[in-house]
Amino acid sequence: MQKPPERKTPRQHIRERADRMWRDDGAPKGRKAEYLERARELQAIEDHPSAGLLPNPAASHPGEVPPAEPVEEAALMENLGEFPGFQTDQGDRSPVPMTRDKARRLLRGT
Repeated sequence: MQKPPERKTPRQHIRERADRMWRDDGAPKGRKAEYLERARELQAIEDHPSAGLLPNPAASHPGEVPPAEPVEEAALMENLGEFPGFQTDQGDRSPVPMTRDKARRLLRGT
């Protein structure tokens, strides 16, 4: 009489999948935990294929009426113009190094 095939637990299945993916990528040292996490994510996607289609409950509030026009953040509206000062935009640099006297005057605001 033949034994029935042994059923694998979901945990064993995930570990085997992670090990197979790890070996297929050349068994990179110290990265087995990454493959285990990937296998868990893939299993979750397979177990719940429509989960990504559900609305995010944190994004909506019951009874809330959306605005007719998009609302701009106040910080964006304040930063419309460029004003020269001690702090410059990325890439803006003085063509020559600043002298100590010039730096002191600039810091004092005179």
